[in-house]
Amino acid sequence: QVQLVESGGGLVQAGGSLRLSCAASGRTFSRYVMGWFRQTPGKEREFVATISKGGISTYYADSVKGRFTISRDNAKNTVYLQMNTLKPEDTAVYYCAAADRLGFPIRTYDYWGQGTQVTVSS
Repeated sequence: QVQLVESGGGLVQAGGSLRLSCAASGRTFSRYVMGWFRQTPGKEREFVATISKGGISTYYADSVKGRFTISRDNAKNTVYLQMNTLKPEDTAVYYCAAADRLGFPIRTYDYWGQGTQVTVSS
């Protein structure tokens, strides 16, 4: 198993930036594809970004492409989500997740963090 703990959420004005971090412990971090998802009340959790085990390949939801960047540091067992040009519609609880293989659906991911709140004010 792998345990995931997110940090870095908070309140920011529209147009601002935040960087989320997700620290992993347990099994070897580099064995996992890592993803970020987000969820707002009353809505399903949605895919934001994912990164391959070695960090070479990244994929993004259309809604964040060009504004968000996912990266990982396997030596530090950490995955990051740099969020720039934030919009009020980016407000959500952000979750990191780990999977054995690359994929976008939620069911691909076996391990989840507890989430961190991001609030973007207009």
